[in-house]
Amino acid sequence: MDIESIRNICINFPGVTEGIKWGNDLCFTVGGKMFCIALLDNPLKVSLKVKDDEFDELSNLQGIIAAPYAARHKWILIQDVSVFTREKWEDYIKQSYNLVIAKLSKKKQAQLK
Repeated sequence: MDIESIRNICINFPGVTEGIKWGNDLCFTVGGKMFCIALLDNPLKVSLKVKDDEFDELSNLQGIIAAPYAARHKWILIQDVSVFTREKWEDYIKQSYNLVIAKLSKKKQAQLK
């Protein structure tokens, strides 16, 4: 998985914007809330929000840790991007997007449709 593939997955969801934050992190947002962060240093690392019941299992896999500063919100940091297949990447990015949308106000959710 590379940054262009991650970007192509993210920008195809409704209402997504992207921008650089903190100097070198490509952040994808929906409704003003982040759902995917790609750390552009070499090697590429990616943070995503995951379901509460998946957090412990995923953050203990080799190549994945609890995301620094965001673990309490159930974010993981994928340090080895080869840990997932393309299909799994698509699934987890979509899940992160949907988890973030679910926390938006009903008004913001309606604006995305």
